[in-house]
Amino acid sequence: MSVPSLDQSASESAVVSRLRAAGCVFAEDEARMIMSAAADAAELEEMVERRVVGLPLEHVVGYAEFCGLRIEVDAEVFVPRRRTEALVRMAAELAPVRAAVVVDLCCGSGALGVALAAALDEVELYAADVDPAAVRCARRNVAPAGGEVYEGDLFAPLPVGLKGRVDVLLSNVPYVPTVEIELLPAEARDYEARVALDGGVDGLAVLRRVVAEAAEWLAPGGVLLFETSERQADEAVAAVSGAGLLARVATDDDLDATVIIASRPDTA
Repeated sequence: MSVPSLDQSASESAVVSRLRAAGCVFAEDEARMIMSAAADAAELEEMVERRVVGLPLEHVVGYAEFCGLRIEVDAEVFVPRRRTEALVRMAAELAPVRAAVVVDLCCGSGALGVALAAALDEVELYAADVDPAAVRCARRNVAPAGGEVYEGDLFAPLPVGLKGRVDVLLSNVPYVPTVEIELLPAEARDYEARVALDGGVDGLAVLRRVVAEAAEWLAPGGVLLFETSERQADEAVAAVSGAGLLARVATDDDLDATVIIASRPDTA
């Protein structure tokens, strides 16, 4: 379907019409976000065109709204989903009253760690990701929260001194089975890094690697939280149990979120 052109004096209604014609369901809201982010008419035209051809709105405007915060999101970096706000809320409820040591593993933009830090009084925050683009993005989000971001595979780049000290380990691992990547919406499939989506044959390959090492990093009373799909929950719990951790499933029906909460046996 062709869409109307946009001249430099375009009104919000013209932007809405163009977005709606391109299939954007929330065209009015998106138009307001794009027009607020654009510095001038030329940038507005460019941003609308990028959205029209299918780029995620967050990549177009350069940020995502998450837990009431504005998180910078660069091109190809995983966009934090609203359902993951449930994981952050659960983590905040489980965090110690004292200053908490928090690690955000597979951090992407760093949204989870930053949001949890904002919810707690005092946090020692660390984050890590294997994707250099995600690390560059996360550093801009995490630094204002006083945290550090490391580049590397899972726990490997983290300071060794964190072993046995982590109160809350957030690990939003990729959990889409490889064969299902092509079934994802185009916004994710075509514009987010595959490493942030692909969870291997059954979607749990990265998770198994995380839980295999989690116990040696968790402090007494520390917890690991990760998101999965409802249909994968039983297998995810089995993976956690197989690694010698205790696990329970928590859900949020409003956000359609399924979260696994794990702990060391000596903290049960």
